[in-house]
Amino acid sequence: MSKLHDVSMRQLRYFVAASEARQFSMAAAKVNVSQSAVTAAVHQLEDRMGVRLFERKPNGVELTAEGHQFYRHARHILDTLQDALSEPRFQRHSVSGTVRVGASYTVLGYFLPNLLARFKRSFPEVEVELIDMEREGIERRVLDGDLELGLVILSNSTRRESFAHHVLIRSRRQLWLAADHPLMHRSNVTLEDVAEQAYIMATVDEGEISATRYWQSHGLEPRVAFRTSSMEALRGLVAHGFGVTILSDMLYRPWSLEGRKIGCRPLDDQVPPMELGLVWQHDADFDEATQALQSFLIQASGA
Repeated sequence: MSKLHDVSMRQLRYFVAASEARQFSMAAAKVNVSQSAVTAAVHQLEDRMGVRLFERKPNGVELTAEGHQFYRHARHILDTLQDALSEPRFQRHSVSGTVRVGASYTVLGYFLPNLLARFKRSFPEVEVELIDMEREGIERRVLDGDLELGLVILSNSTRRESFAHHVLIRSRRQLWLAADHPLMHRSNVTLEDVAEQAYIMATVDEGEISATRYWQSHGLEPRVAFRTSSMEALRGLVAHGFGVTILSDMLYRPWSLEGRKIGCRPLDDQVPPMELGLVWQHDADFDEATQALQSFLIQASGA
């Protein structure tokens, strides 16, 4: 127990950065310290806990099962601290009202739940009315005034100038593949290498449309073996070695439902990140509840 008392917020912050970047060098850049500082913090945590938090790979690091569990706790601690410091608590409890928010499948499944739980703890009197819609419907209803806010994959939008918007996260796209796939151990992997493999295409949230753009920009196309709107089906197929895919880090999970390991690695070719963002009407006159949610999402994501 005494060893755990020695864990610092700095170590947690460096560990979380390394978990999300999956490279110590990128984590160091994110938190503005040297790579050796991140490495030392991770080693200190591993020593204090008596477990390995990361598996070291030639092209980065991956969380172990214990590391994945510890990451959830560490992320929660840092988020809670941020929320406690961001605004005086008495001001939060004075805000009430209802906010209508449109969100697409990917946003609802992989981005919004934790943030909404944090928002609700801070603003218990604000009700968030969530509406599950596709991007085009969200954009249309925001412009019509039927929704105060929309959460969409902005990198898929062709009409950003029509509404006010803010990019909440830019999520790097990487190659997903079975842990024992030959490409996992290559020193360099390009889209041309991936084009030779069976490819599992995600169709949810305009996934195939966005993928087609960057494949075509390189004069290539994937050898699609299977198309699916189910992320769990996609993970299972990749984990069992039926094909590879390229998707964003936000969607990545290291295991399939059956517990098979899924690896990921960066590509040498330039693949644009997935941008998830908030949209609203130009010159919208928001009430306090909507302002609170808008500011919270921007501030929480910006951290």
